[in-house]
Amino acid sequence: MRVGVFDSGIGGLSVVKSLLDSHAFEEIIYFGDTARVPYGVKDSETIIRYSLEALAFLREFDIDMLIVACNTASAHALEALRQAADVDVIGVIEPGVLALENRLPDKNSPILVIGTKATTSSGQYPALLKEHGYTHIQSLATGLLVPLVEEGIFHGSLLESALEHYFSSLAVKPKAIILGCTHFPLIAKAISAYFNHEPLLIHSGEAIMQHLKERYELDYFPQTHIQYFASENPLALEKVAKEWLAHP
Repeated sequence: MRVGVFDSGIGGLSVVKSLLDSHAFEEIIYFGDTARVPYGVKDSETIIRYSLEALAFLREFDIDMLIVACNTASAHALEALRQAADVDVIGVIEPGVLALENRLPDKNSPILVIGTKATTSSGQYPALLKEHGYTHIQSLATGLLVPLVEEGIFHGSLLESALEHYFSSLAVKPKAIILGCTHFPLIAKAISAYFNHEPLLIHSGEAIMQHLKERYELDYFPQTHIQYFASENPLALEKVAKEWLAHP
C-alpha cells in the first residue's frame, strides 16, 4: 500500500505523522512544493494547476492513494484532482471537522478557523461546520504564519509578534481553534501559549486515520518507508521531517 502525500511545503508532515503512527501504509511518498509555497496567496486556477502538477509527479510512483495534505489545495483543487486521478484522492478539511467533533461535542461553542487567505475565503470550513451543527464560527486569514514555519521559526519573538498581530483584536475567546493549514501544528505550542493554553487546538492529522478507516479496509505494516521530494531544497525538508517525525 503506497500513499502519495502532497503539500505546498513542509506543513503536510503534520498529516504524515498520523499516517506513520497508524502503520497502515507500507510506503509514503511525500512531495512538498517548496519552490512555490505559499499557495494561500494565489488564485484558484493557479492552485489547481500546481496541484495537478503534483499529481503528475506522484503518479510516477504508482501510488494507491493520494492525500492532499494542504488545506488550500483541498479547498480549491480537490475536485479537479479527483477527475484527473486514477486513484482515490483525500482532502484534509473533512478530517479537520471530524477531529473537532471528536473533541468538542458542544455545537454552541465559539470556533475560530485560521488558515491562508485562499482557504478562509473559500468558505469551506464554515459551510461544513454548519452542516455538522456548529453555530458560532469565525474565520481568520493568518497567511504570514506559513513562511515563518517554512523558515523553521517555531518559537521566539518574531512568531509571537505575528500571533499578536492576528489575534489581539479577537472580540471573543475561542473554545476551539481549527488549525486550517497543515503548517500550523508545527507552531501549535506557540499558538496555545498565546491563548494561555485554554482553547482546544484541532488539526486534520488528528482524525485523518479515523476518516480513512471509515472508508477503507487497511492493513498493518510493521515498518513504513518514506521518500521525501521537494521542488526546491529537498535537504531542508528532510531535516525538518527527521526532527519532527523522528523517522529516518
